[in-house]
Amino acid sequence: QVSSKQGDAPCKEKRVVLLSPVGRIEVSGCETGLHEIKLPKMSQLPGGAESSATCEVCEGAEEMPEPLEQCTAWLRAYFCEPATMKNLPVPAFHHPLLQQDSFTRQVLWTLLNDVKFGEAISYKDLADLAGNSRAARAVGGAMRNNPIPIIIPCHRVIRSGGKTGNYGGGRVLKEWLLLHEKLQKEKLAF
Repeated sequence: QVSSKQGDAPCKEKRVVLLSPVGRIEVSGCETGLHEIKLPKMSQLPGGAESSATCEVCEGAEEMPEPLEQCTAWLRAYFCEPATMKNLPVPAFHHPLLQQDSFTRQVLWTLLNDVKFGEAISYKDLADLAGNSRAARAVGGAMRNNPIPIIIPCHRVIRSGGKTGNYGGGRVLKEWLLLHEKLQKEKLAF
């Protein structure tokens, strides 16, 4: 389902910026796949003009490689039409962390494939799923190093006691994403 190619010539990286309900999201990638998604770091969610009910490209729309087009379509669906996400391909990834054979890669693939929209999993349970029940701390490290947040849903990994824990975009963003998914999942259940 998701692939990345090795041994390619150096990338011609492109960058797009999306204006989303949580602020500006920067996405970079090349013809081969996504390199990175940078989330806004925030202590509070944007209000007013920054708070958008849509998810639209505001910079870099010209000459987007296919993985960036797929990513922007996927993020637009995630924020605005979650019911359509299952019909969209997950873009290919082209980041070194996702190409090397490592526990971090195993954790990120497991998270992508096994923890669905609207679900949450503890660090310990994700370590179990990824094949090393004693590696909960290593799972935390994998979440910190995740280059493709939201698509690889590290926001769905929470502490065993139910507290959200840390997140690259800040706890406010993590809580918003979890609540967004919960509310959308309830809405889709009808």
